[in-house]
Formats: sequence, structure tokens, C-alpha cells
Amino acid sequence: MLENVINMISTQLKIDPSTVTRDSRLIEDLKADSANIMVMIMDLEDQFGITVEDDQIMRMKTVGDVVDYIESHQ
Repeated sequence: MLENVINMISTQLKIDPSTVTRDSRLIEDLKADSANIMVMIMDLEDQFGITVEDDQIMRMKTVGDVVDYIESHQ
């Protein structure tokens, strides 16, 4: 799961996946902006068959937060 999320995020942000870890912060470390995050959420919803509530999006600060959310909602 972590590897899938890292690959998706690194493709979206056009960064090297080897620089992304579970503890990487989406905005501060990976330089994602709100548009990047919205596209990422839509991709996650499509790929994993989940729905991410708007209030949950702001709680996802790290790659690990994203993975944990997916795992708890599949």
C-alpha cells in the first residue's frame, strides 16, 4: 500500500519516488499545493474505491496519514 501511494504521489508531483517516505509531509516536504492534493485525492478515490470526506483531506499531513486513511476505509 505504501509503495502504491508513494508512486502515485511522486508521479503527480513529478518527483523522485526514492525521496518520498512515510513521514514526508505533503505540503512542507513535497511542495504539494491545494490543486495537487485535490487531484491526488480523486486519484486515490478511483484507485482504491474509497470516498474521502472533505474534512478528512485537511487532516492528511503526511504520506503515512494518506496510507492509514486508505487502509482504514477499504
